[in-house]
Amino acid sequence: MTAAAFVASAADSAPLLHTMFQDHAVLQRGQPIRVFGRAAPGEQVRVVFAGNRAVGRADADGRWSAALPAMKAGGPYTLTASAGGATQTVADVLVGDVWLCSGQSNMELQVWRTLDARAEIAGASSDRIRLLTVPQNGAVTPQDTFATPVKWTATNSDTIRDFSAACYYFARELQKTVDVPMGLINAAWGGSRIQAWTSGDALRKTGYYNDELDVLAQYATDEGGAIGRWGDVWTRWWNARVGAKPGDEPWSATYAPGKDWRTAPRELGAWEKWGVPELAAFDGMVWYRTTVKLTAAQAKQEAVLALAPADEVDMTWVNGVAVGSTYGAGSGREYALPPGLLKEGENTVVVNVLDTYRDGGLSGPASANLVRFKDGTTAPLANAWKYRKVDGSDTPPRAPWQTAAGLSTLYNGMIAPLGPYNLRGMLWYQGESNTFEAQRYRDLLGVLREDWRSRFGAQTPFLIVQLAGYGMPKSAPAESGWAQLRESQRHVADADAHSGLVVAIDIGDRYDIHPSNKQELGRRLARAARHVVYGEKLAPSGPIPQAARRVDDGVVVTFADVDGALTAFGGDGALGFELCGAQPDTCRFASASVRGTAVTLRTPDAHQATRVRYCWGDNPVCTLFDGANLPAGPFEIAIPTASTDDHAR
Repeated sequence: MTAAAFVASAADSAPLLHTMFQDHAVLQRGQPIRVFGRAAPGEQVRVVFAGNRAVGRADADGRWSAALPAMKAGGPYTLTASAGGATQTVADVLVGDVWLCSGQSNMELQVWRTLDARAEIAGASSDRIRLLTVPQNGAVTPQDTFATPVKWTATNSDTIRDFSAACYYFARELQKTVDVPMGLINAAWGGSRIQAWTSGDALRKTGYYNDELDVLAQYATDEGGAIGRWGDVWTRWWNARVGAKPGDEPWSATYAPGKDWRTAPRELGAWEKWGVPELAAFDGMVWYRTTVKLTAAQAKQEAVLALAPADEVDMTWVNGVAVGSTYGAGSGREYALPPGLLKEGENTVVVNVLDTYRDGGLSGPASANLVRFKDGTTAPLANAWKYRKVDGSDTPPRAPWQTAAGLSTLYNGMIAPLGPYNLRGMLWYQGESNTFEAQRYRDLLGVLREDWRSRFGAQTPFLIVQLAGYGMPKSAPAESGWAQLRESQRHVADADAHSGLVVAIDIGDRYDIHPSNKQELGRRLARAARHVVYGEKLAPSGPIPQAARRVDDGVVVTFADVDGALTAFGGDGALGFELCGAQPDTCRFASASVRGTAVTLRTPDAHQATRVRYCWGDNPVCTLFDGANLPAGPFEIAIPTASTDDHAR
């Protein structure tokens, strides 16, 4: 290759375009197309696409953007950007509808884990459904680029296997009525909380997390100082919680464990498997405490504390000083110890572990727990671990830098790198990790929706998957964080004309938090999109409660968005209705007779009821559907008082 050819080749490959713009990409139809990237400061960038031209100029930081005219669906086309002597060309670009699919594990769940996976994968072939998976990455500050390279691909048996099943089945179903290319962007992380997907600026406006956000800002430039500051935040929470006792600070180097501390098994592991009855099915916090003896030479060295994986959140101290906190059971912990923290003789190591689901604790083996010094030597934490179970259900604050459980971390690492890429809509399936704070979730979900719209477009449609059923049904009415969170999801969707709710209560799995019937979920998502996004005159999800009113011998609930008439599977009466008083734990199952688009509820004390609940619980039995075989979703509505009824008349 000649020198001139080499220079030309280098110019051709110059990364003027953001990485979202590459071979096989899909651009959004029907709206001005934002194209953006990086160039030398002040440089003019010329963009050509399908005969359309636009010009942008790089700012002082090298960022440039340009707007191409809106286009109809079609392609393939070629997109070219040039500046100075550099040119970048991407080919096989389609124009159609682009969807962002995000959330936690039920959105991440891959096609290979769904019903009929072998046949689904073998039969997958579509050049008009293009896929892009965002690499999983948490970051303390917003990132311009992805953690690892991404690429757009057509759908085939190789590419679809590990792609989001809910996202793919949605697009496949939607194309039956919306015959345009579909671009699917999957940005999901199992076990993630909604706070991690929301920008720091948006979270700051809620007023909920100011201390944590201040710590996060410090962490970006002063990790050690931020960890110490976080220890102060955690300490304030511990001492202010319900049932706190003065002087009960197990992390203190001078703390003396009492009779309520016991010796843990040498190899540690999940506390549910220790043979201790009170821990056999325990979800909550457990304290661990041990000591390690060091020489003077060891204490003077730079050192790292290494711990076995903790399931699922740890808060760790050495000699009374906070040294780290991590979320996630998949990897061990490594915390750099501040200079001067270690001392000759006995040093205390204290770990608080929070578990909210299945197995919990320091996973082991015991040999994974040690202090590693700069000279390569180690000091194993070979002494026995003492432990203490924490009573109560209070949940500690999460360190804001944690990936899936932090503040803004997944927004920074997985949403911000998308830039202002044009979208047709957003699909959101998340909430299992926030069921302990359902009331706050209502605020946070609305905040996230508007936060993302500030990036992708002010009225970008937002489709919410309501949590599916999970766990064993209850034989009597009970309070439920899962049900309360579903109600929050319902209210957030109802409050916005450009949002839709997809009911999934009936396609859950009592034994698996990851139900495999994502095909039906995809069909329901597509139906909601047809109504909310494309304006079709069809019920978007299923029967929704319209009103409740008193009658002589009971309460009548009327429904809207009913296709045909209501149907109770398994008999004339629907299961799952409750009549409740004003206070918690006052609900009673009601007999329910179905007629047309109304359900009449009766109990001996129906006249005392102030609210109606339906399908309320982690995984309740629900039998009310309509003619389109769509379920009535969970809800709670008030029963107007007589004076309210009179005023309305």
